[in-house]
Amino acid sequence: MLPPIDEIVSNFEFLDEWDDRHQYLMELGRKLPPLPDEAHTEANRVRGCVSQVWLETRVDRSGPEPRLHFLGDSDAHITKGVVAVLIAFFDGRTASDAARADALGLFQTLGLSEHLTAQRSNGARAMMDRIRADAQGAAAAA
Repeated sequence: MLPPIDEIVSNFEFLDEWDDRHQYLMELGRKLPPLPDEAHTEANRVRGCVSQVWLETRVDRSGPEPRLHFLGDSDAHITKGVVAVLIAFFDGRTASDAARADALGLFQTLGLSEHLTAQRSNGARAMMDRIRADAQGAAAAA
């Protein structure tokens, strides 16, 4: 089970060396709840990532505003950790809140912006864009 995003941020602040943060990122990826095999579809695949990445967005419409829940997976350990951080950041938010949330600011706070390769950074932006688009779609459908 993934820790809450506040705990992830605190743990990153505690780790001074990039190697330690790198290991923690991979550990977060291992804590991701499994994405069912049937969810590894083209519709769930995130384009713009060098690694294979799948994000499944579930919309809970039981409250006054839709809430988003995510499952994800990747075939690369570091990328799977990035997926885990994004899921911890976005999961459970209302659609309008998720559409406005500053995930790039989070990556700067965690030091990921300067340590991820350009390809992984582009992939992270593609994941953020996909989540934001799903959030905007859920908000518009409400």
